[in-house]
Amino acid sequence: MLTSVVAFLGAAFLIAMVPGPSTVVILRRAVVNGRRTGMATVLGNECGVLLWGLAAAFGLSALLLASQVAYDLIRIAGAAVLVWMGARALWQARRIGRPEEEPEGTTAVSLRRAFSQGLVTNFANPKAGVFAVSFLPQFVPQGAPVLPFLLAFAALWALVDLIWYMPLVWLAGRVGGVLRREAVRRRMEQVAGAVLVGLGVRLATES
Repeated sequence: MLTSVVAFLGAAFLIAMVPGPSTVVILRRAVVNGRRTGMATVLGNECGVLLWGLAAAFGLSALLLASQVAYDLIRIAGAAVLVWMGARALWQARRIGRPEEEPEGTTAVSLRRAFSQGLVTNFANPKAGVFAVSFLPQFVPQGAPVLPFLLAFAALWALVDLIWYMPLVWLAGRVGGVLRREAVRRRMEQVAGAVLVGLGVRLATES
């Protein structure tokens, strides 16, 4: 049993280290808006991870494997979200340096929006659901009660992901003063926007 848990933790850390749409969104928020907003995005992302883990535990995400229509609906919706966020970042890049521009930032509304962006970015990715339903059950010890272990693994998966992103957000906030300079921030927004749009297009066009 302990061996299964240790193996799961090691695998979860390796998975967390693989960059994806969530990484782009989290780092962008941490740099542009600071650590608090970055952490709000992380918490939203971890809620998405936890929801996918719970869906896998109760068999709901297995529908994505069984139904091409359900998978495609979530895939297209997720792609639209990524393209929209990327386009918005590109638009923000055009506005940087103008007198009327107000920095996004530190209000409670911004924290809620950051949380929702993290949640939507993760939960709108059908790959996460397919991955959860194929990944978590592999570590359930033979003969052990399946549902309690899957629920525990879902919570551990979210916790490991949180532990991985916390130092990244701290580091992004640490160098945020440099990265928030107009020229640097404009370039960063352009790169983040292009990456998000590219990921959205890739998600929309793949089978």
